[in-house]
Amino acid sequence: MVSVRFDSPKVRSLVAGAALLAALAGCASGPDGGDASGPGVTGEPCPKAVNPEHGCIYLGVISDLTTGPFKGLGVPMVAAQKAFWDRVNQQGGIGDYDIDVHTYVRDNKYDPATHRRAYLEIKDKVLALAQSLGSPTTEAILDDLRTSRMIAVPGSYPSKWEFEDVILESGASYCFEAMNAVDHAAGAFEAESVMAVHFAGDYGGDGAAGARIAASARGMEFSELETPQGAGEQDEAVRAILDRRPDMVMLTVGPAEAAAIVGGTVAAGFEGRFMGNNPTWVRALLETPAGAPMKARYMVVAPWKPFASDSPGHTAMRLALGRVQPDDAYTSGWVLSYPLKAVLEKAAANGSMTREGVYKALGQVTTVDYEGILPRKAGDFSGTPNAAAYRESVIARPDETEFTGAKVVTDFTAGSTATAHRLGAPCYNPR
Repeated sequence: MVSVRFDSPKVRSLVAGAALLAALAGCASGPDGGDASGPGVTGEPCPKAVNPEHGCIYLGVISDLTTGPFKGLGVPMVAAQKAFWDRVNQQGGIGDYDIDVHTYVRDNKYDPATHRRAYLEIKDKVLALAQSLGSPTTEAILDDLRTSRMIAVPGSYPSKWEFEDVILESGASYCFEAMNAVDHAAGAFEAESVMAVHFAGDYGGDGAAGARIAASARGMEFSELETPQGAGEQDEAVRAILDRRPDMVMLTVGPAEAAAIVGGTVAAGFEGRFMGNNPTWVRALLETPAGAPMKARYMVVAPWKPFASDSPGHTAMRLALGRVQPDDAYTSGWVLSYPLKAVLEKAAANGSMTREGVYKALGQVTTVDYEGILPRKAGDFSGTPNAAAYRESVIARPDETEFTGAKVVTDFTAGSTATAHRLGAPCYNPR
């Protein structure tokens, strides 16, 4: 073994010279470093680079991957995002960079504290977050995102994201989804009373608020109940629905909770209808005892059309994913990635691939090419929250003959409540 004294004048000189060369070259040694552009950007190629002559942009992904209530959504969403960005690299990357969303993937278990720990672990190694799944989990890192000027793509849709300039959202919020659901129920089912059953926090609160706003606008009777997570924890919700007998129940819960509530109430003789925000549905529910009652009484309000739909974006997604079990969560992961691609392209065109450059570029994006999955106008991040908020949803019903178990019954539409609502503040704001 050769011993080297790091305090010798010769070694100190070599170290200083190497540091100067590195600074002049603007290159980093690998994924843990960054060049002169700052965290998450390096002159070195990405691991397994498609374009080895390119530098690398590292994006973080923090999702529900193992034990949380939305792992059924998180796992395919992450897979779709990997496929999306791999396709971007195959098409030449962005500017002089390939994109890596493989290195810094972390599990949040849908727990805010776990989410924050994962974020702090990777925040100095990534340029932005390609996914931050969950409303309460993203809230746990929001202050630091603001301070760091780090852009995050949320795997959630509360209306408050319209008011955050470091959050890059897609589709209609839970609030507008619920408004559109109530408007649909008033027309299709002649509903005159609505009950919102929802989780605590931003997800459940935003859906319930939308239902409340729409019910008020239409002069409908309204009530609500906050329910805990867990399929086995829904006895109180079932009893409350059976006691109040609303014409329509608006669900802003998880898939397991939705199955327990619909299955339990219908088995007990409830004859009303159910509508749910997008996260309430996964195809696997058709294979549960709640499958039959959900087919008969439940509809889901979604921000975009299902996996097997006919659009250039849907086709590109299916080709990129290859042979997978069709799942609408893949569509969510895929479509959420388009706005960040547009923002990174704008930053590259501006010649500023830094956090500050990406932050400025976001406010310059007025349309996004979603390749037909969403209208281009859904990608406006330049205006006020009220002007920029996208309000249209699609409505689907369970159908086992469809690839993802859901058949679209309405095209993109905004009901009268969502169209008229002035979004001057988040629909749900506990502060």
